Amino acid sequence: MKFVDEATIDVVAGNGGAGCVGFRREKFIPFGGPNGGDGGRGGSVFAVGDRNLNTLIDFRYARRHEARNGEAGRGSDQFGAAADDIVLRMPMGTIIRDAESDAVIAELLVPGEKVLLAKGGDGGFGNLHFKSSTNRAPRQKTPGWPGEQKKLKLELRVLADVGLLGMPNAGKSTLIAAVSNARPKIADYPFTTLHPHLGVVRVGPEQSFVMADIPGLIEGAAEGAGLGHYFLRHLQRTRLLLHVVDMAPFDDAIDPVAQAKALIAELRKYDRALYDKPRWLVLNKLDMVPADERDERCAEFVRRLRWKRPVYRISALTREGCEPLMRAVFEHIAAQARADGPLPDPRFAAATVGGQP
Repeated sequence: MKFVDEATIDVVAGNGGAGCVGFRREKFIPFGGPNGGDGGRGGSVFAVGDRNLNTLIDFRYARRHEARNGEAGRGSDQFGAAADDIVLRMPMGTIIRDAESDAVIAELLVPGEKVLLAKGGDGGFGNLHFKSSTNRAPRQKTPGWPGEQKKLKLELRVLADVGLLGMPNAGKSTLIAAVSNARPKIADYPFTTLHPHLGVVRVGPEQSFVMADIPGLIEGAAEGAGLGHYFLRHLQRTRLLLHVVDMAPFDDAIDPVAQAKALIAELRKYDRALYDKPRWLVLNKLDMVPADERDERCAEFVRRLRWKRPVYRISALTREGCEPLMRAVFEHIAAQARADGPLPDPRFAAATVGGQP
């Protein structure tokens, strides 16, 4: 399935049905009185978050969503039927904006959350509505109110707990394939990842978290170079970033420290809030480094980078060091979730005892 994370749609709510002017006409009842019913309400347009969706591709080709109008009122005290509402199912993490004002209408963060996008018009009043002791034969009625019409911009920011950062061919796709159920394309050339991949990492019974892999970043990404800049927004909801570094580049002229510094600089240029997120260093491809050189090469890398945050040494290909890393990631995310307040997500419930940290 093609990954689509932006779309523009038109939503049109239904108009209310018009009221009716009618009078009761029966034999031997000379003054039957008014019996014109009100019109029915027009259909509204709602959006609801669906955790089974992960792309906006359904809205790339179906751009107009129009609800039906309410039925007009009829005689014999018959009110018009209300039209059915339209419910648009969208992936979790979708931001809905008004295309004209760019104001945020809603963010779908809770599964099943229902948000009103366009309200249907109310039905008009029939003459039954206007009868009184002084107006016994009213001939007034009102038309139905028009429904709302809006042009909306949809932007998907995937909901993930952990995001993977790194240069092309750093081994991010191999890592997410090794520890989760994701199956991204893996090859020995740059930019094999063309869109974000999500994978569920399970570290124990009822203990899991979601990991996101985005295309690799290159120098100049903050100015739009490469693909990573376009997808960096998908990491803005994460609780932790893993900076994956290739410790055994194919070209001896490539300096991993210089690449790591360039990526950090691009992250700072793009979004300061994203740069300030907790970020761990993951030294990957150690299976390609001679065993007697690993300690020295890793220590030299950390010293030159002046890294003061957690460092993990792994081989995504052989899965060496991956299990301790995933366990540490889960404990960090669970601690953050407890610090943020009550846990709406049951995946972290097993990290507490008796409801307390």
